[in-house]
Amino acid sequence: MTQGDFDPDYVFSHHHATPEQLSHFEAIHVSAKQLAQIILEVVPACSDRTTALRLLREASMMACAAVSLNGRLK
Repeated sequence: MTQGDFDPDYVFSHHHATPEQLSHFEAIHVSAKQLAQIILEVVPACSDRTTALRLLREASMMACAAVSLNGRLK
């Protein structure tokens, strides 16, 4: 990624969510919670389950970030 592809002022500033974005956040969170519950129910307690839950959390956070930033980094 070049410097021209990333604007720190844009990325690291507050972005007020629109009603549409709020509904997208909710959809992401509901789906992530459902998958987390399934993982907790059917995957044996082990480091792989811990990693799966951590990565699900990260995926949910990144998806919400993409919604918040309108898919842009500048």
